[in-house]
Amino acid sequence: MKILSLLLLSMALLAGCASSKSGEVYSRDQARREQTVRMGIVESVRDVQMEGTKSSVGVVAGAAVGGIAGSTLGGGRGSAVAAVIGAVAGGIAGAAIEEGVTRRQAMEITIKLDNGQFLAIVQEGDANEFRPGDRVRLLSTGGETRVTR
Repeated sequence: MKILSLLLLSMALLAGCASSKSGEVYSRDQARREQTVRMGIVESVRDVQMEGTKSSVGVVAGAAVGGIAGSTLGGGRGSAVAAVIGAVAGGIAGAAIEEGVTRRQAMEITIKLDNGQFLAIVQEGDANEFRPGDRVRLLSTGGETRVTR
């Protein structure tokens, strides 16, 4: 139980470090950068899930905890085998936990730009944030676009 708590704590800390993909949050690198502004009208909005991160952090943390837990079982060669099995199982569990804890609620916003072009943008947030008919701004820089009011 103690080891599971340690794994869950590690994953919670990882979730706290995940960056936001909301239209309201800027990273430090995005500050003071010129952005292209386009205007349009929201055509539709729907809830979607943004998958969680799949870095090696969850795998490594899970493998470490699983390996330690497995090594406490048995003795001699059995302990070594249990440690390897625990590390593999812990790595798989850690990866799944990392992806689950960092998964976010998002929305897909379809917009008709003033020039008649249609775009769809996915960003973190609740679909109730925008409604069809809302006038919005699209801010684009470096390959990223965000939708704001």
